[in-house]
Amino acid sequence: MGFLQTSSSSLTDIHVFLSQAARPFTFADMGGSSLLNPVFLRVFTGSLHLILFVLVSISWVCMKSRSGDGGERQKQNVKHAGPLYYRATLFFCLSLSLFNLVLCILNHFYWYTNGWSEEKMVTLLDLGAKTLAWISLSLFFGTRILDSETKYPLVFRLWWGVNFSVSCYCLVIDVLYYKRQHFLSSLFWVSDVVSFVTSVYFCYLGFFGEKRNEGTTLHEPLLNGSASSGIESNKPSRGDETVTPYAKAGTFSLFTFSWLGPLIALGYKKTLDLEDVPQLSPLDTVKGAFPIFNSKLETESGGSTKVTTFMLVKGLVFTTRQEIAVSAVYVLVYTFSSYVGPYLIDNLVQYLNGHRDSKNEGYVLVSAFFIAKVFECVSQRHWFFTVQRAGYRARAALVAKVYNKGLTLSCQSKQGHTTGEIINIMSVDAERIGDFGWYMHDPWMVIIQVGLALAILYRNVGLASIAALVATVLVMLANVPLGKLQEKFQDKLMKSKDARMKSTSEVLRNMRILKLQAWEMKFLSRILDLRKIEAGWLRKYLYTSAVTTFVFWGAPTFVSVITFGACIVMGIPLESGKILSALATFRILQEPIYNLPDTISMIVQTKVSLDRIASFLSLDDLQHEVIEKLPFSSSKMAIEIIDGNFAWDVSSSSPTLKDINLSVSRGMRVAICGTVGSGKSSLLSCVLGEMPKISGIVRLAGKKAYVAQSPWIQSGKIEENILFGKDMDRQLYDKVLEACSLKKDLEILPFGDQTVIGERGINLSGGQKQRIQIARALYQDADIYLFDDPFSAVDAHTGTHLFNECILGLLSLKTVIYVTHQVEFLPVADIIVVMKDGKIKQAGKYNDILLSGSDFMELVGAHEEALSAIDSWATSKGEEGISDNAKKVLQKQESQNNRNDKVNGGDEIRGQLVEEEEREKGRVGLAVYWKYITTAYGGLLVPFILLAQILFQALQIGSNYWMAWATPVSKDVASPVGSSTLILVYVALSIGSSFCVFARAVLLVTAGYKTATILFNTMHQCIFRAPMSFFDSTPSGRILNRASTDQSTVDLNMASLVGLFAFAIIQLLGIIFVMSQVAWQVFIIFIPMIAICLWLQKYYIASARELARLCGVCKAPVIQHFSETLSGSSTIRSFEQEPRFRDTSMKLIDGYSRPKFHTAGAMEWLCIRLDVLSLVTFAFSLVFLISIPKGAIDPSVAGLAITYGLNLNMLQSWVVWNFCTLENRIISVERILQYISIPSEPPLVIESNRPLSQWPTNGEVNIQDLQVRYAPHLPLVLRGLTCTFFGRKRTGIVGRTGSGKSTLIQTLFRIVDPTGGQILIDGIDISSIGLHDLRSRLSIIPQDPTMFEGTIRSNLDPLEEYTDEQIWEALDKCQLADDVRRKEGKLDSSVSENGENWSVGQRQLVCLGRVLLKKSQVLVLDEATASVDTATDNLIQQTLKQHFTNSTVITIAHRITSVLDSDRVALLDHGLLKEYDTPGKLLEDKSSLFSKLVAEYSMRSASSHEDLTNVQE
Repeated sequence: MGFLQTSSSSLTDIHVFLSQAARPFTFADMGGSSLLNPVFLRVFTGSLHLILFVLVSISWVCMKSRSGDGGERQKQNVKHAGPLYYRATLFFCLSLSLFNLVLCILNHFYWYTNGWSEEKMVTLLDLGAKTLAWISLSLFFGTRILDSETKYPLVFRLWWGVNFSVSCYCLVIDVLYYKRQHFLSSLFWVSDVVSFVTSVYFCYLGFFGEKRNEGTTLHEPLLNGSASSGIESNKPSRGDETVTPYAKAGTFSLFTFSWLGPLIALGYKKTLDLEDVPQLSPLDTVKGAFPIFNSKLETESGGSTKVTTFMLVKGLVFTTRQEIAVSAVYVLVYTFSSYVGPYLIDNLVQYLNGHRDSKNEGYVLVSAFFIAKVFECVSQRHWFFTVQRAGYRARAALVAKVYNKGLTLSCQSKQGHTTGEIINIMSVDAERIGDFGWYMHDPWMVIIQVGLALAILYRNVGLASIAALVATVLVMLANVPLGKLQEKFQDKLMKSKDARMKSTSEVLRNMRILKLQAWEMKFLSRILDLRKIEAGWLRKYLYTSAVTTFVFWGAPTFVSVITFGACIVMGIPLESGKILSALATFRILQEPIYNLPDTISMIVQTKVSLDRIASFLSLDDLQHEVIEKLPFSSSKMAIEIIDGNFAWDVSSSSPTLKDINLSVSRGMRVAICGTVGSGKSSLLSCVLGEMPKISGIVRLAGKKAYVAQSPWIQSGKIEENILFGKDMDRQLYDKVLEACSLKKDLEILPFGDQTVIGERGINLSGGQKQRIQIARALYQDADIYLFDDPFSAVDAHTGTHLFNECILGLLSLKTVIYVTHQVEFLPVADIIVVMKDGKIKQAGKYNDILLSGSDFMELVGAHEEALSAIDSWATSKGEEGISDNAKKVLQKQESQNNRNDKVNGGDEIRGQLVEEEEREKGRVGLAVYWKYITTAYGGLLVPFILLAQILFQALQIGSNYWMAWATPVSKDVASPVGSSTLILVYVALSIGSSFCVFARAVLLVTAGYKTATILFNTMHQCIFRAPMSFFDSTPSGRILNRASTDQSTVDLNMASLVGLFAFAIIQLLGIIFVMSQVAWQVFIIFIPMIAICLWLQKYYIASARELARLCGVCKAPVIQHFSETLSGSSTIRSFEQEPRFRDTSMKLIDGYSRPKFHTAGAMEWLCIRLDVLSLVTFAFSLVFLISIPKGAIDPSVAGLAITYGLNLNMLQSWVVWNFCTLENRIISVERILQYISIPSEPPLVIESNRPLSQWPTNGEVNIQDLQVRYAPHLPLVLRGLTCTFFGRKRTGIVGRTGSGKSTLIQTLFRIVDPTGGQILIDGIDISSIGLHDLRSRLSIIPQDPTMFEGTIRSNLDPLEEYTDEQIWEALDKCQLADDVRRKEGKLDSSVSENGENWSVGQRQLVCLGRVLLKKSQVLVLDEATASVDTATDNLIQQTLKQHFTNSTVITIAHRITSVLDSDRVALLDHGLLKEYDTPGKLLEDKSSLFSKLVAEYSMRSASSHEDLTNVQE
């Protein structure tokens, strides 16, 4: 907008300058000597420059041909930092070429209108030759000078010497000529002085300039590559090892954003990675911002946990006060300077009309325009950068605060706010508050702008300005109802989004169970239903925004109609100059009024986000005073609980744990046992301080370590999970690995302990996860160890080893409390605590409590029953050896094992399961834009949107042209039309343009909404149909990031960004059209400027694009880390690792802020350069208008051109800025499209090959040469299995942890498809039928018991296929009915996220209830009773025998008693079938692996069994 303002006052200067240059020279002037004539010198210097041009061209061609294939290598090695002051030299060459070009053009125009002569032609050719020569030299330097060169090429150094001599000679001749003639053209003076000064500089470089020393500038480390001249560098310098140059940049560098030059140059040459991006300055890091914010917040809250929105605002303002104050100054400068142009337009029109008050008025006008525009451009650029910097600091501080709060949340608070909701607070709300910086100054800036506008209007139209004020106030008041509606819709939108994200997060965590049960499409429909609710609010919000856009786009037109109408009514004469000044004022006023809806919308959104964050920060924390912590040496008591009453829900009338009294001396082993739901885990929680205390005393002496019942594993290497923040002690580390039986597992894993574990340990078996968890605890070397039944997840052999080596070995001198369902681990305990109904029923030594009560006898009796089963099997009759059938199977298996061993021993491709997040590289393809534009209605609305904008632009230009043409230039000129005609035509054109805006806004919102809906539905459809391998290798944070942040961008921003880019181009073309009507010559300068703009944009976008992609990639780890922290917060707190996790979070937040900060700086780097180019164009236009003779052009139309030209710099920058912003944001669409193209699972249903409705009737499972791997780059897990699980029989599968048992089951359900071989069920190849046809006919109780948020009913029957009676019947069968009946809601009893308000054992029983309802012919039990006590296990086994007598039951179990009554037992080891026969025959063969496994289990249980027998006798 300010481009044409700048140049308007240089008229007289240029005129005098060129008229002096027009005076002819004769040889007689210098005594006839041609060598002393300045004109001859022009011929001589022009010839020399032409020779230079030819030499440079030849040299460039030679080097190009000589480089040949190495050209690309050379290009990659261009550092633009070789010889001394290389950049300055390049700048001087470019400046000289531009300087000579400007002189050439100005002379051409002047002489074109004032006649030609030979001398003038010679001078023109000389300037043209210089322009060509210097620009060719610039291009040569820009493409061919290498970092390895220590000096400039010889030919150029010689040229600079010659140039210096000629410049000196020319300057001497100029002085002599002036002494004789007392006159010399200003053109010659300026040209020769500039040539002399630059030649001195070049001479110094040519003869004294060596290569500069490495690292002499702050930017050097950023530019060093890993190779120089093709040779590998030993120590490559990385960007992420340096602090951003911004921290120590000089004034000029800060002023021009040159500190970003090296990063942008690097991005132009190579694809930027995160390590190329420098670190933030200390002030901008989280560690710089968070302490300030936190201390202010704590001061305001006065120690209370209650945080209000106002406190948050004060804290954020205090944290960013410096940036707010500095940016406020920039805003003031920008506001005042932007009104200089409109203020002076009337003066300029009068000047063009011939009313000139002084000789130098042209100088003054052009200078005023130019200086104001410079201030406007620079202040705007720094304003934008400063507020963004403030926003990043505010966002970082908020995210850190939310993270810290998540670490201290109480369990009750967590149940009210799920992971999905908290992720939204972190990813959306904090982001929005950070973005508010753009808008924070708008409210008070509008007041100043309106005040300045009214002052200018009063000067031009007098009292009619009051009408303008009234109209402006009316427009602003119209915003009030719209603002309230937007606030309401925004609030509803965020709440509905929270509900969707909550459900999405839960589904992603449990995708495996959904696929196993064939429930994924049902849960997808739930998410789509939640999206429909969200989309309803989104639609209302967007259409309200469209109405707001219409109101405020039409506002300037409305204000101008009212103002001009008032002038006519009041009889105030309208002159074109005053009207143009008023129109320019309205145009500037349009920006704050147009931005006002956005500002109010942003204030509304920010208020909603602040409220949500304040509400979250006000949630209750864990009680700090629950535990009295004592020094380890101060007491012999390790743990003491006196009269303890605890409840998960403090408001509940009945405590969860009642009358707890427990004293544990240092070094004691305490075992806790009891039935499912008796309060065992709760007792550990109260010792940890996780459970709210109602009354009593809890004391703890020493450091504690905790092993949870459900393993919590972090994403990352196995080694990192075990060390858990401690330094490596190799000796202790090896001891721990040995004690936890992890060494063999690490040998199998592709990268040993460096193997990267997927999210939640997805690529490990349940036993491996549990043993890593135990190893983590052991490595901490704590004083008190709390184990929550970790041995149930491992096989008998491993469980014995773990107990002996860990509890009785490494921890023999430590205080250990362990919960267990395995009675065989009880006798070694110093104290056994028996829990029932939340109370300690019995406590004492094993033999003592056996005699003292029935509760413990029940548990031990069940165990005796299980052991007697082993004895009966051992003594049962059976044929000698192995049956013929089994022999054939094993012989075939053996040959395949040998073959597979050979195959796998060779060139196995090994790789990590979880890999770096994918990101596109290079420019965003046109296909992405095309896909976005054509998604809604096939792109049908796009032509109509563009047509509406073109009509709007045409009608606006028409209305302004009409006002300029139809009003007189001054009072003494008659008006060509009547006042009524004037205003009626203007009103008609204005109404037409307003309707075009309305149509455009509505169509744009419609297209954007439809596109967002289609992309959402398609992406979620593709995610839910993705194979399980996708979820195994993709952390849920990445998926949630797309479903949350990227989808939010597509919902709210994308359509408007695409529209704004198109509209900006149309507006720019409109301005060029208006200016070309007045002065077509403006194209001579405009076209090169546009070319340079496009080159700058191309140069910049390479870096900006990758920085934007890095922003997307770096955000997911922040969310993922937070999600993991929330799920493992109790473990983190128990190890007192909160500070380390906070530090990690801060590093990840800074990792996200780094590319964001440099993206903002890069945008301003580009814009300030575009502004300079726009200033050149505007200045040229003004100079031209003032240079033309009076009367050659209508002053009113010229004034109109200047009015539009005031917007040129803004629009020229706006087009490029919009394109860059669009390309940055379109990456969200690109990321969504990535997930739309995920390879899909096989079809859910194959219509041409559907099994019969009663299939499978027999349930025989025939496995043939089965080979399975989890990913193409990972080793085989199952290596050629062949066996048959007979129909209507029970088959047990046993083996060490990690032997492939769970993998076999996953293959049966086609969670993983075989690499080779096949599985037949009743003769049908499961690979030939649809996934849902397969999975819906099978039933499974999975290893990890899963419950979803909702009710007991929805968890047992999510597809709503059964009656309440059937559900109660299933609950009775699975021993859970009594627990449910005790709940107030019965079947509608609430289940919180992940089933946290139900014990793990109860969750396992719910899973059992599901299969009892389903009654499938094939049932799979994958460690189905691992989390329940022996008595409950026996009841479950009896229930299964009773209700699945005619079904094929495949059981994976670590409890040998669970498989002893099977018809067949298969023993797996390292993915191979080692044994397969009836349990009796396998037990008869004492050398069999199964016999050894049973013997180990029996030995482990011997002591407890003997004790029991003695007591009973």
